[in-house]
Amino acid sequence: MNPTTGTSGEPAGAPRPARRAVLRTVFTAAVIAGTGGALAPVLVDGPEPTPPARERDAVGPERFSERYKGREISGTATAVVPAGAGATAVAHGIDVRVDGRALHVMRRADGSYLSTVNHYESFPTLLETARAAVDELGTAQLSAVSPHTI
Repeated sequence: MNPTTGTSGEPAGAPRPARRAVLRTVFTAAVIAGTGGALAPVLVDGPEPTPPARERDAVGPERFSERYKGREISGTATAVVPAGAGATAVAHGIDVRVDGRALHVMRRADGSYLSTVNHYESFPTLLETARAAVDELGTAQLSAVSPHTI
């Protein structure tokens, strides 16, 4: 055995990679591979295209008027485009009434509705929203004055 060479035949003074550097490289490669695997479906497919306004509101204006559990419910929802605005500026006019009194209804970003009576539950249509409000109200009446007056 020659004192100038190591056991593997390398020169004795040859630098070897430190254990820490090898582990850091393996860890970095694993993180990059894991991140790539997690993001692959997003990067390959890309985001879903937003459908045009006509497809989103394909149902058109909702209109209903009926007697439900002894209460008269009616409502309309129409898409309103302000004058001089582009096609992207669309506001929805919503009017729902229970026994002639206004029920405050809001439209969520996913297209469903919620009311002040059922604030923590959303419904796919205005009719279902009004029926759920009547179910929740029971024999009580809505306030004659809207809390959001201008």
